[in-house]
Amino acid sequence: MTVSPRVSALCAEQIFSDFGITIVPANVMPAVGETRAVVTLQRICRRYGEDHGRFLVMTLAETANNKSALTETTLWAVSDMIRATNENFPDLIENNVESWFKFWDALPLGWLEHWCLDLDGIIPKRYALSGMIYERLKRQFGGLAKQPDLLDDRRRGAA
Repeated sequence: MTVSPRVSALCAEQIFSDFGITIVPANVMPAVGETRAVVTLQRICRRYGEDHGRFLVMTLAETANNKSALTETTLWAVSDMIRATNENFPDLIENNVESWFKFWDALPLGWLEHWCLDLDGIIPKRYALSGMIYERLKRQFGGLAKQPDLLDDRRRGAA
C-alpha cells in the first residue's frame, strides 16, 4: 500500500500538533516548541510506522529541555536510539518507559547536537549524535550499569 505524500504530511502535522509543537516554514529559525523538520518526520513514519513517529516526538516533547531540539538531526538520532533500545534493551521501552523518559530528561541533547557541528562535512551529524547518545544509554542501562568498570576512563572519583 502506498501512502500519498499529502496523507503522510497530514500525519506528520497531526503528530507534531498532538504534542503542542508548531510547524514553521523552512526559512524561519524555530523557537522552543517549533520545528521545520516535517519532511524528516514523514520519512521516519514512512519507514518505521506512525506509532514509532509518535513515540519519537513524545520522547522529545515530553522531556526536559528537548522541545528545543526538534531538528532533522535529532529526529533521526532519537529514531535510531528507539530502534537500538528495542534491539538491545527491549524491556526499557516496553516495561520501564519511566526510566526511558528520565534518561531523556537528563540528556543535554541540544549541547550534544551543537558539539556535532564541528563534524559537519566529515561525519554525518546524525551518526555522531547517535553514537554519543548510545554511549550514555549503554552506561545507564547496559551490563555495567550496576557494577561499573573501575578502569573506565570516564569514571568519576569520590568527592
